[in-house]
Amino acid sequence: MFRRAVALVFLFCLLAVPWSFANAQDQNNQYFPETGHNVQGEFLRFYNAVPDPITLYGYPITEQFNRKDGSIVQYFQRARFEYHPGLPDGQRVVLTDLGTQMYTPSAQLSISNPLACHLYTETNFSICYAFLDFYNQHGGELQFGYPISPFEYHDGLIVQYFQRARMEWQPSNPESERVVLTDLGSLYFDKTAEDPALKDPVQPLNASIQPAITSLQVRASVWKAVTVGSDQQTIFIVAIDQSGKPIDNAVCNAGIDWPNEPVQEISTATNSSGIATIHLSFANKIPGNLIPVGINCQYQNNVTGNTNTSFRVWY
Repeated sequence: MFRRAVALVFLFCLLAVPWSFANAQDQNNQYFPETGHNVQGEFLRFYNAVPDPITLYGYPITEQFNRKDGSIVQYFQRARFEYHPGLPDGQRVVLTDLGTQMYTPSAQLSISNPLACHLYTETNFSICYAFLDFYNQHGGELQFGYPISPFEYHDGLIVQYFQRARMEWQPSNPESERVVLTDLGSLYFDKTAEDPALKDPVQPLNASIQPAITSLQVRASVWKAVTVGSDQQTIFIVAIDQSGKPIDNAVCNAGIDWPNEPVQEISTATNSSGIATIHLSFANKIPGNLIPVGINCQYQNNVTGNTNTSFRVWY
């Protein structure tokens, strides 16, 4: 009896230990409705370890997944996380050298100002002015690696490549936001020909979380492309969220723009399938005219979407 109890205790302890990366993920996770993806476990701890992860990494654009080479990675807009189980605790999440992977030389800018630049002898390139300020304020070489290019022109932008990032100069932005990081994570995802389905939004890992609706996408069509002057028409409206899920109870307003008449306003609401219909009966309308229909939908007073459709009144 004693041996059996000891065995049960041992088994319980074994199951309770986060013995692998995948199991450890169940301990904590965060869902990002902006892109419809989760970040979990050690990836989440690494993500939240910087003061402004949205600026440095952006939102997740995939879940964590196993690549064909067996590595575990997760893509973000501006980064890719790699998991290396053989490294010491606290060092197992590593940033992919996206700057190195994506760099192609372009037209160089010659800048030399000892008072505003810092030369990194490791790569023999300098960082200057606002790029240097951004670099120092957001983690320096530990975050970005060393510079691997001078200032260069790429696609009309002044940029500089680092081992793990690319900085862009956006002069039209507010003064404190003129240095931004390129979405190298998204670009590298495309370059490596990853499965596009990996970007598809998913449900939260925590079933108790109801994903926030951040985007309202509206589509509309009509039953008849052409009617006569006295006829009936049906307008179909579909409302979905950023994940492609139907939105229930989105309030939609249709404006039917009859020629030489005030716009006819009709309101309706979507059902649990995200669909609303508007039935029209009209008489003695002038033939030969295209009738535009503007659709505007709103959900919970803070998310809106709109679209247009039309039909023609004929003889």
